[in-house]
Amino acid sequence: MNNLLQLKKINLKYQTGKDTIKVLQDIDLIIKQKETISIVGESGSGKTSLIMLIGGLEKVTSGKIYFQDQDITSLTEDEISEIRRKNIGIVFQSFYLIPNYTAVENVALTLELNKFEKPFDQAKELLDRFGLKNRLNNLPSQLSGGEQQRVAIARSIAMKPELILADEPTGNLDSENSKMISDILFNYVKEEGSSLILVTHDLKLANRAKKIIKLMDGKIV
Repeated sequence: MNNLLQLKKINLKYQTGKDTIKVLQDIDLIIKQKETISIVGESGSGKTSLIMLIGGLEKVTSGKIYFQDQDITSLTEDEISEIRRKNIGIVFQSFYLIPNYTAVENVALTLELNKFEKPFDQAKELLDRFGLKNRLNNLPSQLSGGEQQRVAIARSIAMKPELILADEPTGNLDSENSKMISDILFNYVKEEGSSLILVTHDLKLANRAKKIIKLMDGKIV
């Protein structure tokens, strides 16, 4: 199995006045194609920061990140955005749906912006796959938390990304919806051959991944 992503000696630091806050320290990590990895650790251990770096939403202080053998740490913001747009789907704990767009419009918009043919047909098909056939024309405010997260996941994977980053995707949900969301994610990556990096406090969810990585004080332990 080929490497999809490789992190080499990644460090992330912030300067606050005279103080240096070390968020991530000497992170080495390899993610292979079709691999599922969960990242666990206490709050403040650096889990979300790691996801942000991998997704190109944050800049490393030092070190290299290679996506498909390309050093993305040396790219411009526009170049990173292009790689993310084509290859990486990101699911957050908060749903970030457009409030005045229906479920199907929220998903179709991503496809429209990327000039896909028949974006609404593809969006409907994806939402139907996630059990939302009867909720296509509902606004986010008319959907439950679990339904909103399913729409958010559909939007993030509409482009069929090779890598899905999920940051506490069940953090705001009850146990029933949490199981449904985790089933959707793991079934999808299995069927489509995507890789998944999942940040979670839920050990039951973490254990569904093939590999578990624990962060403590910004280091892999």
